[in-house]
Amino acid sequence: MLVPQLPEHFLHYIWQFQLFEHQQLQTTRGQSIQIVQTGILNKHAGPDFSDARIQLDQTLWAGHVEIHKKSSDWLKHQHQEDAAYDNVVLHVVYEDDHTIYRQDGTAIPTLELKGKIAETYIKKYWLLLQAKQWIPCQTQFEGILESPRLALWLDRLVIERLEQKTQPIHNLLEHNNNNWEQSFYQFLARGFGAKVNAEPFEQLAKSIPLLVLAKHKNNLVQLEAFLFGQAGLLDKDFEEEYPLQLKKEYSFLQKKYKLSPIKRASWKFGRIRPANSPTIRIAQFAKLIHQSTHLFSKILEVDTIQDIHGLFEVKLQDYWLKHYQFDKETTKRNKSLGKNAVDLLLINTIIPFLFVYAKAKADESYQDKALKWLAALPAEKNSIISNWEDLGIKVSSAQDSQALLQLKNVYCNEKRCLECTIGDRIMKGKLDSE
Repeated sequence: MLVPQLPEHFLHYIWQFQLFEHQQLQTTRGQSIQIVQTGILNKHAGPDFSDARIQLDQTLWAGHVEIHKKSSDWLKHQHQEDAAYDNVVLHVVYEDDHTIYRQDGTAIPTLELKGKIAETYIKKYWLLLQAKQWIPCQTQFEGILESPRLALWLDRLVIERLEQKTQPIHNLLEHNNNNWEQSFYQFLARGFGAKVNAEPFEQLAKSIPLLVLAKHKNNLVQLEAFLFGQAGLLDKDFEEEYPLQLKKEYSFLQKKYKLSPIKRASWKFGRIRPANSPTIRIAQFAKLIHQSTHLFSKILEVDTIQDIHGLFEVKLQDYWLKHYQFDKETTKRNKSLGKNAVDLLLINTIIPFLFVYAKAKADESYQDKALKWLAALPAEKNSIISNWEDLGIKVSSAQDSQALLQLKNVYCNEKRCLECTIGDRIMKGKLDSE
């Protein structure tokens, strides 16, 4: 068999699970090798596996294992100049083409894997890597549909997706000196903007402290003046009375609080349904602030999704019943924050924020509540979820859809099959039995 160029992450996998011939294992210099402990895979800077235990002849060595396609890659990566690699006790390579020395001049024991990896592993890996289907394992996927391992893997992916969403929240908390209400207000604003206008909505929220809005929360006109003015959307010559009133209010408030608006050009209006336009979303956000005090504290206290829907019951009135934009009157229509919109806020904003709060306070009850809500919410509807359903996956809740979005976007699209339970089972030939 013609062996293709094997990437290092494949060799990491082979080493981690010891998928190579072990009989009479020796270094390239003839020392016998006994692998007592492969070590812990390191995904950060430094040697590939830490805390390994390798017996060479009669001596047990404790240290790191570094893995390369060729021995000479050690020099290409300039490890010889990094003291962190002096404690490498075994250099594992596919092909040994150069003797490697530590900084003190001693040769690093080397294990060459060429000829020791079964062809079946190489073939299976390259079939996955070169697959052109929607997911790499599509032709072999059916065998794992009923496997308990799939359910466990999806449970892990839900947590991984939640953790992936936490970094922006941590950034906000750091920015706001761990003020949970202020940080939630800004993260919620990002959620109101959805993917298209998340950034300008967050900028808008950061431009007006929540404490300032709280002083005016009983005056909806002033709240709208604050938000539309800071959004840069009151800088036109209006014809209708209401936007003119907002513009006048904002002029006073801007001077009083010395506010600087964000750029109007930050907002995207094209290819968006009128009900999701920035103008309507900002009006809904103002109404939510108008009718809510200490919103995050209230979320911590409630137990059910129905309670959340009650907190987010926002109905626009008066001017907004006949407008999607300023100076453009339309047919009268209700513009409440609908169930689907609140469900999306739950999935992408409220639940991740609650997850972070649970970790910060070391209180599993909040994490349990977050996961309970996710399991009770309906699954999202999009092309990715539809394709999973076509493959035979049952998607019953937002917990399922979130896990499957993580699987597709983070693993399948990036061909990270060796880090996926399904790919691992295919590689090791274990599907139907598990």
